[in-house]
Order: sequence, then C-alpha cells, then structure tokens
Amino acid sequence: MDNDDDFADTSIEIGSDELLSDDDLHLPESANILVRTHAVRAWLARRHEESVIEVGEAALALQQVMMQEPQETRLRRRERQSLQWQLDQQQQVLKEAQQRLDGYIEAEALLEECITHTSGERVLVEYYLALENLVHSITQVNQSEQSPRLQALFDVQHRVEHVGAPNEED
Repeated sequence: MDNDDDFADTSIEIGSDELLSDDDLHLPESANILVRTHAVRAWLARRHEESVIEVGEAALALQQVMMQEPQETRLRRRERQSLQWQLDQQQQVLKEAQQRLDGYIEAEALLEECITHTSGERVLVEYYLALENLVHSITQVNQSEQSPRLQALFDVQHRVEHVGAPNEED
C-alpha cells in the first residue's frame, strides 16, 4: 500500500483485514478468489502477530524465573529442584511458542510464493498442496512428533479448507 493513500482507505482496509481474519468467517459462495486469498493472508498475519506476542510473553516469563534464582549458593535441594523445574517449564513454553511462530512464518512465505507463481482460481489449491507436501516432509523426518510448528501448519490447512472453497453445506 502506498503511503499516499488517504486515511479513510487505510482504516477501511484494516477493518476488512480484521473481518477477514476472524476464525468464524463465512464467505458467500460467490466470493471471489482474491477475497478468499486475502482472507487466508489476513488470518495468517493475525496468527503471526499473536505468535510473536506469545514468544515475547514466554521470554519474559523465562527471564522472570531466571531472576528468581537466589544468589545464595546453599539452596536446599527442594528449592533447587523447584527452581530448575520452573526454568525447564518456561524454556519449554518458549520453545513451543517459537516453533508455532516458525510454522506461521513458513506458511506465510509459502503463500506468497504460491501467489507469485500461480494465478487465478488455482492459488489456494496450489497453496494447500504445497502445505500438504511440507507437512508430509516434516512428518517423514519426525514420524511420531506432533510439534507446535506442525500443529500451526495443520491450522493453516484447516483455514484454507474453511475459506478456500464455497460452503457445500449451505
């Protein structure tokens, strides 16, 4: 978007992004592929922002636990274990938040690549297939692991299914 656009156009677009990123969005059957693609893009942008916040909050919580470490070298064993458990928990929360963020970043890049190399009605179909290939390659490497990154990619696939085609149950 150009910086020369007037404020009214900007606020309308931001509002439409908020509407299109809604998890419960129901598009009419007649919705154009550009609207459907924009709905996926807006939803991904919202999820990306939420994940960045989640990573920041997890990093802050980890920092707070690390600052709790008393300077005293003679901690009781139970206090040491409790502190280590809290530290391990916060590190795990941060790791999972970062993996989720990585999944959304990867999905956004894949969408942009599909938009660049595909035209018309096939954009979301090609995107879904590319996501499916990515998920398949990840599951081949980590056969039993259900990582937050993988869950994020499954969520993106669900979103594409949800807004990518006209509702058949209507």
